Amino acid sequence: MDNLLILTNCPDDAVANAIALAVVEEGLAACVNLLPRVQSIYRWQGAVESASEVPLLIKASAANYPALEQRIAELHPYELPEIIALPITRGLPAYLNWLAEKPVQ
Repeated sequence: MDNLLILTNCPDDAVANAIALAVVEEGLAACVNLLPRVQSIYRWQGAVESASEVPLLIKASAANYPALEQRIAELHPYELPEIIALPITRGLPAYLNWLAEKPVQ
């Protein structure tokens, strides 16, 4: 059972909600948490930029990752969206089993 925590930042609440709803409804993720806005400072195309963003914490089975990554990229308005997947190596076994379950269609 391989599960992932996928991180991405969105430019606003509407995009964050659209991505979260789509990936859960489509069975690509078990759960998505929308966090309060954060201020991001980053280098982009040679300049230092600053933006207010809405972080998403997406929990999913590693088996779903390729399709999940593709779907986030399709829905995301950024030219180069941050999509980072971290392995979940420990957790409550019942919760980790729930993450790995296939959704009922």
